[in-house]
Amino acid sequence: MKYRKIGDTNLDTSVIGIGTWQFGGEWGKDFTQVEVDAILDTAQEKGINLIDTAECYGDHLSERLIGDYLKRNNREDWIVATKFGHHFHNNFERTRHWQADDVLKQLDQSLKSLQTDYIDLYQAHSCTDEEFKNDALWTMLDKQKQAGKIRHLGISLKGNKDPYQVKAARDVGSTAIQVVYNRLDQAPEQEIFPVAEDQKLGVLARVPLASGYLSGKYKPGATFAASDVRSRHDQAETAKKLALVEEIAKTEVPKETKMATWALAWCLKHPAVTTVIPGCKNPEQVISNAEAAELDIVSDSHPQSVKK
Repeated sequence: MKYRKIGDTNLDTSVIGIGTWQFGGEWGKDFTQVEVDAILDTAQEKGINLIDTAECYGDHLSERLIGDYLKRNNREDWIVATKFGHHFHNNFERTRHWQADDVLKQLDQSLKSLQTDYIDLYQAHSCTDEEFKNDALWTMLDKQKQAGKIRHLGISLKGNKDPYQVKAARDVGSTAIQVVYNRLDQAPEQEIFPVAEDQKLGVLARVPLASGYLSGKYKPGATFAASDVRSRHDQAETAKKLALVEEIAKTEVPKETKMATWALAWCLKHPAVTTVIPGCKNPEQVISNAEAAELDIVSDSHPQSVKK
């Protein structure tokens, strides 16, 4: 495994993390605690130390599954990132909650769900620019940092083209951003990444497998169950993506290399990217993801790459 600092923090994170939206039950599967334990055990065995979750992956459900694991294992071995700004409802809808008092309640609920006294990286979750411009919110969060509930703040960007919040990240005390970036969506390279590098912000690349389309599992014409969030994607766009994935598999992915592993390594080769946070449904996918850290496509010349 390789490790990089998240921005100028002291968080020495594995270049492969664990994304946990799937634990909330929106990806066609409900997870048991035993299954989550097996995934996180395997991640730790492979040197992965970053878990990314959110308040609205289920109604704190993902956090609770992670918290149950953390209480039985060494919390200090993990970098735990979660988010704020939404509330999940049973019909897979979310309402938005950005007032300082509401966010403080979300923070305390996340701490309770995760069964921890502190969150390593607390991220604004896809806020609009108007929601972002909230001095009372950032003042409250700074007080929570001083109180020790939060170690560092981050911004999980709603889009991946407008750099406004990236430019303002340091002004609100943020040391990291999270953004959609993958072989099918390279938009952050234009404006987001240059600003992040200039501001010395850590970059967490989310959806690095393009919602699983870059996993190599799905061919053109694939369909998804109603309980899978991908069934709600635009079908014409999905068809285009799967056709492009098929072409990429033929022309870019080396023989004998798993497409998912290659796709993660592809993200990591960009010098702005600190870590990728793919989702995974079983230990085998964790192992495949971890292999990306060793692919030749990942440059050891990255300014923050440290092998352990």
